[in-house]
Amino acid sequence: MEWKSWQYKNLTILVFAFLLSLALGSFKPFHEFLFGVGYWSAFFAGMIFVFTFGAPIAAVTLLILAEHFPLFQILVAASLGAVISDFTIFRLFKDGLSEELEPIYESFEKNHFKKVLKTKHFRWLFPVIGAILILTPLPHDVGINLIGVHRLKNHQFLVLSALVNVVGVIFILLLSFIIKP
Repeated sequence: MEWKSWQYKNLTILVFAFLLSLALGSFKPFHEFLFGVGYWSAFFAGMIFVFTFGAPIAAVTLLILAEHFPLFQILVAASLGAVISDFTIFRLFKDGLSEELEPIYESFEKNHFKKVLKTKHFRWLFPVIGAILILTPLPHDVGINLIGVHRLKNHQFLVLSALVNVVGVIFILLLSFIIKP
């Protein structure tokens, strides 16, 4: 069967990422490499943590680093990397994708759906759903798009991204008390 016609490409890549993370977790030279690179490993893990296929490898990297380095320093480095990746994606969506989505949104001009979306009771839902998606290892780009559609300012997004990424990294680091790669 040809790769182009394979129905489960993304699922296959995700399973491969999980298997690779398991292999790296038990590969002692990888541990030594991470220890040698130090906090830059945590920073890079944070950068790839925001991507669905990178999240398993990032999680294993953070778990390995937790064996050797103080958790607070890992938290700071990884969260900073995640915020930088999220902000890069946010700017791409805010600069381009939201402009492309605007005509679709405007097509609901006389639609009741648009009126509901503009109410103050419903408007808060976009950034909440976006923040939840950023918090999980699901694709951050969808969550960032929801937040970008909400028209957050850069500094507002940075604060939100920092908060949800800190929570996500704390969750992984707390797992280091249970999971030892």
